[in-house]
Amino acid sequence: RAAGIDLLHVPYTGAAPATNALVGGHVDMMFNNPLSALPQVKGGLLRALAVTGTARLAQMPELPTIAELGYPGFEAGTWFALSAPAGLPPAIAAKATASVMAAAQLPDIRARLAEQGLDIIGGDAAEQARASRAELDHWSALIKAADIHAD
Repeated sequence: RAAGIDLLHVPYTGAAPATNALVGGHVDMMFNNPLSALPQVKGGLLRALAVTGTARLAQMPELPTIAELGYPGFEAGTWFALSAPAGLPPAIAAKATASVMAAAQLPDIRARLAEQGLDIIGGDAAEQARASRAELDHWSALIKAADIHAD
């Protein structure tokens, strides 16, 4: 939108079929996550143009961010959260969070995730709720400004 580019959204059921369509020449470009894109980029099947986060990827530091290309404030990232049923006792939730965060600090786990373009941020349920709210607010504002409606 900021660049004045008119793109046609082609929905796929996930990153894998969308990436296959891009590699096969059925679509011209896509916004993809590092986990799905890096193997094809490193294998020479795709050409990465920029990253959508606020920082360059450690795995491909030569790729500029979209903000660096002249679109300040552009940010679209992928993140994952550990979720459980709403009625989970707080003590069990805290223990699960602590266990996952301890595992995420192991050098081999950190290295494996980094190879896939993933950074570990971590936090508790309150921090995840704040991040979710910020994402919802951010994307809701953009959807409203672009007058996007579900078909």
